[in-house]
Amino acid sequence: MNLKGKRIVVTGGTGSLGKVLVRRLLSGEMGLPASIVVFSRDEAKQHEMRLDYKHRKAATDEIIYHNFQELLEFVIGDVRDYHSVAGVLREADVVFNAAALKQVPACEYFPFEAVQTNIAGPENIVRAIRENKLPVDTVVGISTDKACKPVNVMGMTKAIQERVFITANLSCPKTRFVCVRYGNVLASRGSVIPLFHDQIRNGGPVTVTTDNMTRFLLALDQAVDTVFAALKGAKRGETYIPRVPAANMLDLARALIGDRKIEIKITGIRPGEKIDEIMISEEELYRTVDREKYYAIQSILPELRSGEDKPANLQGEFSSATDLMTYEQVCQMLKDRKLRLEDVDVTEGELLR
Repeated sequence: MNLKGKRIVVTGGTGSLGKVLVRRLLSGEMGLPASIVVFSRDEAKQHEMRLDYKHRKAATDEIIYHNFQELLEFVIGDVRDYHSVAGVLREADVVFNAAALKQVPACEYFPFEAVQTNIAGPENIVRAIRENKLPVDTVVGISTDKACKPVNVMGMTKAIQERVFITANLSCPKTRFVCVRYGNVLASRGSVIPLFHDQIRNGGPVTVTTDNMTRFLLALDQAVDTVFAALKGAKRGETYIPRVPAANMLDLARALIGDRKIEIKITGIRPGEKIDEIMISEEELYRTVDREKYYAIQSILPELRSGEDKPANLQGEFSSATDLMTYEQVCQMLKDRKLRLEDVDVTEGELLR
């Protein structure tokens, strides 16, 4: 799918993924859109992102003037609010839903807040398209490995988001709804590498919850690659999964510490945390197919499965506990991504660029 001349809406566009997604859209690699709307509720983050887009270090209120005539447009709103969602989608061709409550412990303590953003938000997108007969071509829902066999509120709500979007293919037959599901994004806001870097800078200890905890790891640009791959190749109701490596979190901590004399402290599992993550469950194996560098999980609804694709050659669930990177491979990955402490200015802004 070429995005040249298309009108794009990115919900949660000021988040870690949203910012990289917008940058890639502006590059024109998928064709230069007619407009890109960043839809989010945080005016301060929008202001910072607008300054960055305009290559300004500081500005007063006049920077917002002519907002609606710009290629990159900012709209204050909340996916929880149906009226603001219906308004921003009125002329959209493609919607990327990156708005989410994603921090696992926060969702455990405020579960209904997660429900409102991660479930009611997607339903508002579907409802706006359905009730107003909006000519939206494609909606891409951003999900997580935690949605597979979920044990925490964040994963549970993201699992329901996937089903909300997938089922919408039946009630909104002129719009294609697809999802992407991926693992921990390296250096994203609230993730483990910025935390480890901060702990190392302050002399430790570096905290790891258990010595056998594993996670899938990918860079922000790999996450966007997955989004673009789904946009180009996913059939209605499919969920795209990147084939990415996994690592033991203790190895990751040791690789970041290097030769420094810093203690690693085991703190115990946090509320809602898994030891291993799963991208594709045993139940999903029989409807998982190959899509070049990705797996595609076909819809659980038989009406949305064509039956033309052969199942992928997976012998068991796609888990972070299998095929782990060695310690040496983790070190090389950090070096390649320039994520070692000595390679970066470890401010959040630098890590997210």
